[in-house]
Amino acid sequence: MFAIFSIFLSVMAMKNPHPQQPIDTAQMRKEILAEFAKQPTGTFAVAFKNLSTGQEFLMNAHESFHAASTMKTPILIETFKQAAEHKFSLNDSILIENKFTSIVDGSTFSVDSADDSEKDLYTKVGTKLPIKDLLYRMITESSNFATDLIVELVGAKNANETMHKIGAKDIKVLRGVEDNKAYNLGMNNTVTANDLMVIFEHIANGTVVNKKACDAMIDILMHQHFKEKIAGKLPADVKTATKSGSITKVSHDSGIVFLPDGRKYVIVLLSRGIEDEKAADETLATVSRIIYDHVVNNK
Repeated sequence: MFAIFSIFLSVMAMKNPHPQQPIDTAQMRKEILAEFAKQPTGTFAVAFKNLSTGQEFLMNAHESFHAASTMKTPILIETFKQAAEHKFSLNDSILIENKFTSIVDGSTFSVDSADDSEKDLYTKVGTKLPIKDLLYRMITESSNFATDLIVELVGAKNANETMHKIGAKDIKVLRGVEDNKAYNLGMNNTVTANDLMVIFEHIANGTVVNKKACDAMIDILMHQHFKEKIAGKLPADVKTATKSGSITKVSHDSGIVFLPDGRKYVIVLLSRGIEDEKAADETLATVSRIIYDHVVNNK
């Protein structure tokens, strides 16, 4: 019996000759709190999961925040899901119209290019573009116009139900962006750090829709133009697949970090209440680096 057990231990050692040690989360928490203390008006949330070990670190992770553009990741997933169900093909083209339906009363509204981070799509009104092109604009350049076109196609309610089914229980995906009537009534998309961690863990592990869809979503998320937060202070050889979001006094980022040695982890950083957007982004970038340093120093 002892011999069999010894063989088992030898096999396990061969499979994992350098087992990763658990992160000292107490020290990491201390460093993160010290960074957050530099922004006394801010409220923050952090969720981290090491996908190699399963270790989690949560801070205020069930606090609800205005989603800003982080809601675009659930919309991305829902679109791939409906494509997998053969409701349409991602290669199908749809008409570009700047006319959308408010969830308040069914009235119409338009999105404003002045408030959008992507401008080119506004020159395409009256033409048709493939769904996959709109998804790319929605994620990589955070196009509000593309987002609302996709929301009209797949339905915010459907995305919300899908997120709840995969374990993101508290997220609220109610609408697209710039539905001012809904905004004025407080009918906003909301997220928690824990929800976004769950969502990105599914994407990273290939367990939502299917593996091929998850790989395609990761590829889009890797082309994110806005890398000043999670990726902002990481080494150049570290890859990230992220979706950020910002509105007045709100700055978020969420996604997957891929280390050169093959390890990967999910990280979500949420904030509100900081007047200076650059200061908020700097804080999140520093916290991202703190977490990265603890991961790479615990092998």
